[in-house]
Amino acid sequence: MTELICIVCPKGCHLKVDEENGYRVTGNSCKRGEEYGKKELTNPTRVITSTVRVTGGLHQRLPVKTDKDISKKLIFDAVRLLDDVTVQSPVKAGDVVLANVLGTGVNFVASRDM
Repeated sequence: MTELICIVCPKGCHLKVDEENGYRVTGNSCKRGEEYGKKELTNPTRVITSTVRVTGGLHQRLPVKTDKDISKKLIFDAVRLLDDVTVQSPVKAGDVVLANVLGTGVNFVASRDM
């Protein structure tokens, strides 16, 4: 039995996940908590936030994030790809900065206008 705190919403439900019983989740107050508990033990994922260089903008760095969650195993490799990225202003929030990260179909997108 593994205990987790759900991070899907601000409630922070205390989950118990029984790996020996089909990843049965208890302690959740909604369906999303059940999904999170199972996923966290079978294939944990996260949305990545970071920055890239920008030229011609008000600031030197542009905040970016993945448009979907990505496997935790790939986070460090994905962030390393951003070291070689420089974008030219103007950029709109939601613009794709780096497409199809590591062949996952996940994109890094701008988090703000610049």
